[in-house]
Amino acid sequence: MRKQIVAGNWKMNLDYNEGVSLFSEIVNMVKDERKGDQIAIICSPFIHLNSLAKLGGNDVKIGAQNISDKESGAYTGETSAKMIKSVGAEYVILGHSERRQYFAESDALLAEKTKVALANGLTPIFCIGETLDERNNGSYYEVLKKQLVEGIFSLSDSDFAKIVIAYEPVWAIGTGLTASPEQAQDIHAFIRSEVEANYGFNIADDTTILYGGSCNPGNAASLFSQKDIDGGLIGGASLKSRDFTDIIRALNS
Repeated sequence: MRKQIVAGNWKMNLDYNEGVSLFSEIVNMVKDERKGDQIAIICSPFIHLNSLAKLGGNDVKIGAQNISDKESGAYTGETSAKMIKSVGAEYVILGHSERRQYFAESDALLAEKTKVALANGLTPIFCIGETLDERNNGSYYEVLKKQLVEGIFSLSDSDFAKIVIAYEPVWAIGTGLTASPEQAQDIHAFIRSEVEANYGFNIADDTTILYGGSCNPGNAASLFSQKDIDGGLIGGASLKSRDFTDIIRALNS
């Protein structure tokens, strides 16, 4: 059975004390909103991970925003999956559009990072998405399929079953444009059909697919009501405890 997940991505925001303070608010508020097997996650900068893991308990899980594709060694400035796991994180965002755009992360590199994450017991939240030009020229299905095929479709059935996919319409992030619930559902259904073609119905039906394009308290309920949308990867709204909690509440509306 697929999981319902709301994952916050703090990006490069909040110093140490600000992060701990916000997370404490979120934990206390989420206790009253999270139902059953629903999962709330905060993916913070590296500096917060250990402290947040100690505060989160079973109510809010912890994730990182990136890992190295290397296990260890002379890679100054990098942080390994083993290090992330050792401080209590359980998840890691991979393939985020900002990593693809600003740091030129390729599908091949992301495939390696995914394997390293899985080998170290981290659950990847693997992001795919198309730009405005790709949306307008009609190539977005091909773009998304390529990202899936080259990024995660080489995994075994057992490893793929551990993956969470997040769809990010890059054209709807910080642009003032928004994907309608129907547009988002169309892409989520396409992603699930591609998973089914490669891994079969059961794995596809169990795969959690999150929406990551400017999801907020105002549009979350209409997005989450769609058949193939299982939650959200939340950016700016995760920096406000009430907004993040309201989005979790929308899972139950």
